Amino acid sequence: SRKVRELERMALLDPLTKLGNRRYGEMNLAGKLRELKRYGWPFGVLFIDIDNFKIVNDTYGHDAGDKVLRIVAATITNGLRSSDIVSRWGGEEFVAVVANVDDEDLRHVGEKVRMLVERSSIPLEEGDRHVTISIGATLARKKDSAAAIIKRADALMYRSKKEGRNRMSM
Repeated sequence: SRKVRELERMALLDPLTKLGNRRYGEMNLAGKLRELKRYGWPFGVLFIDIDNFKIVNDTYGHDAGDKVLRIVAATITNGLRSSDIVSRWGGEEFVAVVANVDDEDLRHVGEKVRMLVERSSIPLEEGDRHVTISIGATLARKKDSAAAIIKRADALMYRSKKEGRNRMSM
């Protein structure tokens, strides 16, 4: 029924950003991992975190924080190909599953997304605000679990933070 479809959609949708939510991201990641193991179809993961998001929220308020999340989500989506899927992982974190890539392709996609976010501006009452993202990028390996891929990408994202933010680590 339509009601059931609507509930299913809502259960997998982050209402703020209109992206799939973490549950949706986990399902997508599990599906890609099965394809990698069965058919050898490669993919990579970008673990993306908005830099200094707490400062935006604390300085300008939650409405401004929400606007930042919506614009960054849209900007990430626009930087990806139609075969790639980004979900809101939690808070200010996003996970993009990038299909059919090698190291070089994944680096290119990640850098493109990083630059698009860096160049976008968020119109706030106090004037336009720019934000940046830190990214951890990794290719999936056949022996990986979904948790192992996320853990590796997350650790690489933290390296990007430690090394000065607004960068990608692979």
